[in-house]
Amino acid sequence: MTVRYTWMPQRRGFVRNTLRARRCDVIMGVPASFELARPTEPYYRSTYVFVYRKDRHLQLRSFDDPRLKTLRIGVHVIGDDYANVPPVAALAKRHIIRNVIGFSIYGDYSQPNPPARLVEAVARGDVDVGIVWGPLAGYFARGSPVPLEIVPVSPQIDLPFLPFVFDISMAVRRGDDSLRARLDAVVERHQDDIRRLLAEYGVPLL
Repeated sequence: MTVRYTWMPQRRGFVRNTLRARRCDVIMGVPASFELARPTEPYYRSTYVFVYRKDRHLQLRSFDDPRLKTLRIGVHVIGDDYANVPPVAALAKRHIIRNVIGFSIYGDYSQPNPPARLVEAVARGDVDVGIVWGPLAGYFARGSPVPLEIVPVSPQIDLPFLPFVFDISMAVRRGDDSLRARLDAVVERHQDDIRRLLAEYGVPLL
């Protein structure tokens, strides 16, 4: 099949303006539980991660580390309420609020790679640690001028039920079962190739 790409900001109305408008047939990188379309079988699993400069030797592993109460923490935010991504909820549950700095996941579209601003802030020392979705962290950390440590957050599920690990799929239009079956077959047949490519791009895999 011939592949052609349609580029669209992944904001409100994304599925309506792409898949449902028939501007494309497949969306990459959606949660396996995606309800707005028909997901394929997952092609990888990743996690939120702590990102910090290696020369800081922080050795952060857990949301329960008491140092998080005083470190400057950068997080991605999607809206204006800072309550819509898992790390923010986990920090707020632990009353870690005043030292949290939000970076818009959307950013300024006139600049390249808006999500990279958070990882760049870690590299500059503007924040001590970032809590970032793993594929974003791994990809942008590769281009950092200083070495960065990337560590999966713990726990994987913050009880009662706040997950930080997600299975990631592609998605097709509902009813497009034939294309979905073809994509599932590709995922199954090329698992090793997919994992190799993801690793090359710095994606933390579980």
